[in-house]
Amino acid sequence: MEDVAATSASSSSSSLSSSSSSIFTNYPLISALVAFAIAQSTKFFTAWYRERRWDLKQLIGSGGMPSSHSATVTALALAIGFQEGFGGSVFAAALVLACVVMYDATGVRLQAGRQAEVLNQIVYELPAEHPLAESRPLRELLGHTPPQVIAGLLLGIVTASIGYLITLICR
Repeated sequence: MEDVAATSASSSSSSLSSSSSSIFTNYPLISALVAFAIAQSTKFFTAWYRERRWDLKQLIGSGGMPSSHSATVTALALAIGFQEGFGGSVFAAALVLACVVMYDATGVRLQAGRQAEVLNQIVYELPAEHPLAESRPLRELLGHTPPQVIAGLLLGIVTASIGYLITLICR
C-alpha cells in the first residue's frame, strides 16, 4: 500500500514539474503575451514621440493605437488554430472570444469613453462651490476606434504567424 502511495506521489510531483515547465513552451500563451507586449510598447514609444515625455501608464493603460486587447485575443485564437487545428472546438471558443472582445472595444467601451469626456466637461464647467467640482476626472481613453482594432488584429495575426514559423523551424 505504501508503494502505491509513493508511486502516486512521485508521478504527481513529476507531472507537476512537467506541467509547470510547459507554460514556458505554450505557443498560444506566448503568442498572446508577445502581441500584448508589442502593442503596449508601441503605444509607449509613440506617446513619447508625440509628447516628448515618458508616460509609464501607456505600458498598462487601455485605449490607443494599436488595440492590445485585439492583438492579444487574435494572436491567441490564431495560435490555437495553428496548434490544435482550425476545425476544433478550442479554436471556435478562442475565435468567439476574440470577436466579443473586439466588438466590445469598438462598441461599449468606446461609447463609455465618449460619455466620460462629456461628463468631465460638465464637471469642469461647474461652479467651484458645487460638491462635484472637485471630483476626480473619469478615464476617457477606454475603447478603440475601428482602425485601432484592425491594427491590433493585424498585429495579432503577424505575431502568431511568426511564432508558428519559429515553432516549425525549431522542431
